[in-house]
Amino acid sequence: MTHLWVRAEQRDNETRVGLTPDGARQLIASGITLTVEQSPTRVIPDAAYAATGCTMAPAHSWPDAPKDAIIFGLKELPEDGTPLPHRHIMFGHAFKGQPAGRVLLQRFKAGGGTLLDLEYLVDDQNRRVAAFGYWAGYAGAAVALKCWAAQQRGSIAGPVTPHDSSTHLLADLQSDLLATGTHRPTALIIGALGRVGTGVFDLCTAMGVACTKWDMAETTGGGPFPEVLAHDLFFNCVLARPGTPVFVPAQTADAARRLSVIADIACDPDSDFSPIKVYDRTTTWAEPARRVHDQPMLDVTAIDNLPSLLPLESSQDYAAQLLPTLMSLKDNSAIWQRAATTYRTHRDRL
Repeated sequence: MTHLWVRAEQRDNETRVGLTPDGARQLIASGITLTVEQSPTRVIPDAAYAATGCTMAPAHSWPDAPKDAIIFGLKELPEDGTPLPHRHIMFGHAFKGQPAGRVLLQRFKAGGGTLLDLEYLVDDQNRRVAAFGYWAGYAGAAVALKCWAAQQRGSIAGPVTPHDSSTHLLADLQSDLLATGTHRPTALIIGALGRVGTGVFDLCTAMGVACTKWDMAETTGGGPFPEVLAHDLFFNCVLARPGTPVFVPAQTADAARRLSVIADIACDPDSDFSPIKVYDRTTTWAEPARRVHDQPMLDVTAIDNLPSLLPLESSQDYAAQLLPTLMSLKDNSAIWQRAATTYRTHRDRL
């Protein structure tokens, strides 16, 4: 009997979930045993899961789950160094040489567990089966425009908070932009044809921001890319991988430029392959912008859980995409076998 254990997230500002109550009912009906931890912060209340007939468990009790249970969460585990004996479904950020990722892999190796990374759940065409990308792009574009609006006031963006819906987010952002007058920035989106880039474009279009859309065809030359400097906003929507060109070199801050806000939606600054070289750490909800140059101003925004700014819509969308793959856990489908192989490959390189 396959046992899926949905853990309560333990990261600040993380209220998303990868399984809705409707999905829980379908998993149970398919014969999967389901345990859901109680959570005081999850965007969908505990009572909605309890009503499905699943077992409810205390928050953060997953370390004591049966060893054959598969632990399912989204973001990081507590960095306490303990060995990890279970199979975990999560975003591990551990396969591109990230320092924290190497530590996580050591914990799995020590405990004998397995990291089934959500980013590496792919079909037989190597396409991801589920992604938060659209909402990451949508929310990331909103944060970038808040950064730009703050610059127009001669300041830097203040804290960001979640919104009940995209409609509420648009209304809030419209107020920020109206305070700057009628002028709107221009934007260059690299990775414009993917999920993330589509979200960026939709938000920018709703706010009257003119966008230049680039994808693989425009970047195959490998750079440099002076067009980045010629726009007010630059959005990186490309996941860092070997061979990814450098879009923003380290000397950009000192260059002659119109560019004033870089939004690294892909947000992998400690990867060796990061195409944005003017910063080395993520920004936060409390401080969404990092100023890397004063005159003229250049801010970087790089929040690594952007979809949490729209937790309900992003959770519902992602959960619907992922559910068929979760249903296939009981058959150990090829998707899960590939994910386990990917983990073992990186574990064995330690």
